[in-house]
Amino acid sequence: MDKVTFTGSVPTGKAIVRAATGNLKRVSLELGGKSPNIVFDDADLDAVIAGAAAAAFATQGESCIAGSRLYVQRGVFDEVVQRLAKHAASITLGRGTDPATQMGPLISAEHRDKVLGYVEIGVGEGAEVVMGGRAPQGEAYAGGYFVEPTVLVNARPDSRIMHEEIFGPVVSVVPFDTEEEVLVLANNTRFGLGAAVWTRDVSRAHRMAAEIESGQVWVNCYQAADSALPFVGTKESGWGRETCRESLEEYLETKTVVVSL
Repeated sequence: MDKVTFTGSVPTGKAIVRAATGNLKRVSLELGGKSPNIVFDDADLDAVIAGAAAAAFATQGESCIAGSRLYVQRGVFDEVVQRLAKHAASITLGRGTDPATQMGPLISAEHRDKVLGYVEIGVGEGAEVVMGGRAPQGEAYAGGYFVEPTVLVNARPDSRIMHEEIFGPVVSVVPFDTEEEVLVLANNTRFGLGAAVWTRDVSRAHRMAAEIESGQVWVNCYQAADSALPFVGTKESGWGRETCRESLEEYLETKTVVVSL
């Protein structure tokens, strides 16, 4: 075996790298994320709410690319929080076999408890729960490991919920004033998988995309994908490329053959 590729947690990825040093196996890693989702006050807020909710709550937040850090410019902060909380409250939880279900259960009881534990940690560090933060009760949720879509505010920049991957339906909403300020906040992470910028100012979007330390940046959308586009991790989010032509080269060897005739 000459090549190892892995998608999963950072600790496991690091263990694979250590194990691969014995014979210098090549390694591709797609690991965790703590993606910033940045909203400026000139953005289309209807699109923002739909996009931010999908970024945070799709697949129950069990996604390496989840937009779990939502930075909102102060002029529209209160409106975004209110509308996002209302949207979260409207999400229908249930079994995946039910056509009415919009969000299903987490993978295990252990993981559900871990996600709820992060909410408790966040509250203990000063955050406030605006919506959710609990396991829903009732017969409809029996046998499933559900967590309500959760919206938090007032999280400190140095708090654990702003730096550790929760891997559940939890988003922290944080206000900012300037481009410079939000760039510092967005890049203050050991991860670098995805990011999004919401603005009508194309020049601003390009400035932000150039400075955000992330493998991919979406503008006025979230997790838009195409098989021709590289899926890239930076920092501790991984090594290598996926889903593109360049990804094939990760599995190939270049050989030089010289023949004298």
